[in-house]
Amino acid sequence: MAEGKVRALVVDDEPLARRRLCRLLRAAPAVELVGECGDGAAAVEAVERLAPDLLLLDVQMPGVDGFGVLDAIPDERRPVVVFVTAYDEYAVRAFEVHALDYLLKPVDPARFADAIGRAEEYVRLRRGGHPGQAGKVSAILGGPRPGTGYVKYLLVRHGGRMVPVPVDDIDWVEAAGKHVRLHVGGESRLVREGLSRLAARLDPAQFPRIHRSVLVNVRCIRELEPAFHGDCTVLLRDGTRLTLSRTYRAAFRRLFGGTG
Repeated sequence: MAEGKVRALVVDDEPLARRRLCRLLRAAPAVELVGECGDGAAAVEAVERLAPDLLLLDVQMPGVDGFGVLDAIPDERRPVVVFVTAYDEYAVRAFEVHALDYLLKPVDPARFADAIGRAEEYVRLRRGGHPGQAGKVSAILGGPRPGTGYVKYLLVRHGGRMVPVPVDDIDWVEAAGKHVRLHVGGESRLVREGLSRLAARLDPAQFPRIHRSVLVNVRCIRELEPAFHGDCTVLLRDGTRLTLSRTYRAAFRRLFGGTG
């Protein structure tokens, strides 16, 4: 980077995890490790003293946790943040506080290198006088659509990190025990969330329930075919056939101005 190396601070209460992150950072030629901390209070002080560009931050720590660290840092002094944690349940909250990335332990070196590369680019934008750009992408992840309570992205665990999936790209959703399975462009991804809870976060006009265990993206529907006993078959553009059960038929047809 023409402007100099990215100054990174590692914060993790586990010494082994800290050492591994430091070792991975030292392999990044554009990064300078300026410090490491074992607790949140020390991290707040180190950010004030060292002014790092990048903060690799654990979530669960004694005393002040990772989110408490960010709360204690003024916005104008907050570094680019990459969470590194063993817990995936904090991912939505992490992106709500504008984290750049959310890596899961044990950290995959390739995923780590990808996150650091993105951090380098964000720091370059900040140093170039575009501070708003540095948080532009991460600021929308997991957040609601403007004017609604419905999300634009779902966060899916994939290859050691949490990956945002645009809800517009989801074809349909099915219950899978206590989880749900997202069907996205011929691929399926498991999300650790119940169907009813997920349905409450999706726009029902776009993702109506057509069966007790299925939601469908109406933008992916090609046609409806009559079936037996009051049911219908919903044919998607990719050829998938789903059942519109009699229980949900009237509500479904009302979306299109029908009477049911």
